Amino acid sequence: MNSTDIFTNAFSSMSAAGREADAVPSKPAVRVKELSERDRRRLLMHFLGLNNSDRLLRFGAALPDEVITKYVQRIDFIRDTLFGVYDSKLKLMGVGHLAFASRDALPAIHGATDKERVVGFGVSVSEVARGMGIGSKLFERAAIHCRNEDVDTLSMHCLATNQIMIHIAKKSGMEIHRDYGETDAYLKLSPRSPGSVMQEAVEEQVATLDYDIKVNTCAVAKLFNNLRGFKAD
Repeated sequence: MNSTDIFTNAFSSMSAAGREADAVPSKPAVRVKELSERDRRRLLMHFLGLNNSDRLLRFGAALPDEVITKYVQRIDFIRDTLFGVYDSKLKLMGVGHLAFASRDALPAIHGATDKERVVGFGVSVSEVARGMGIGSKLFERAAIHCRNEDVDTLSMHCLATNQIMIHIAKKSGMEIHRDYGETDAYLKLSPRSPGSVMQEAVEEQVATLDYDIKVNTCAVAKLFNNLRGFKAD
């Protein structure tokens, strides 16, 4: 196949995708950005915004505000990796937490890997952001990050009643074990590759650009409102 054929086929695929998008309303794009120390306050606001039912699903118990506050204060951004999805007002709609640990720290999957490190994944999505695919996108980003960090086993622990997480686990092909009302699942990951490294880098760049645009848009809106209030006075 020559270069002209490749271009023609690519153009045809893009045109077909465009027609399909016109026929079926598309959901807003979900951009997953790696979080850092400067995001700690917004992380706290996200977790405190979860109702008791969502806190139970995320933490295994309906934790009170003071316990959640201490949990966020103890997050180690050097050891662990966190991802978030921001809305247009810079509010975190979804958070994924990758907690890295030694293999012995997770007995449920000790025999599933020869690597020294394993990682546990926890995810939460705000009630108003359900149905947008945020949980799945956070999981996908977490999985590729683990691959690139030379971790071959991603684990997830949740209540057996957490049907959303169980659905994500099944869809990703995780091996699921149920015991006494709780569920342990793990996913064997492919080794790191140049493609996986490039994919994560591109996704992070796009998410960072999206975040910067939202920051600037909010700043302009705030300035406009301040000027309008000044004129009204």
